[in-house]
Amino acid sequence: MILKVKRLDPDIDLPKYQTAGASCFDLAASEDVSISPGETKPVPTGLAFDIPEGYEVQIRPRSGITLNMKLRVHLGTLDSDYIGAVSMIVENSDRGANPTTIRRGDRIAQAALVKVEQARLEEVMSISETERGGDGFGSTGV
Repeated sequence: MILKVKRLDPDIDLPKYQTAGASCFDLAASEDVSISPGETKPVPTGLAFDIPEGYEVQIRPRSGITLNMKLRVHLGTLDSDYIGAVSMIVENSDRGANPTTIRRGDRIAQAALVKVEQARLEEVMSISETERGGDGFGSTGV
């Protein structure tokens, strides 16, 4: 499978898988971005993707960033018909007073190429019964 990548900034590195068994490739910031506590900002990657039809690119947090910093990368979807510049949506969840600066080249998110199907949506008057039923939000335990 080939995922075509266009550098919108010729001086940035192309993303890559960090290990042979990695399911995601890392995404890095293409410019410095300062995010104040409680603030959410887009962080540009300087990349665009030519995603094959029937696939999406899912942007996900990197576990090390989530564990060790107060930065929260929000999940994102890049549809196959989107060919624009890609940014990561990042929130600074710190309760302090000082902003956190993401530096150009910092790998703060990861992305996976995922096969998808579009369903044919059909309106019905009822849906199947299950043991769980309509119980949600923690109904199966914490």
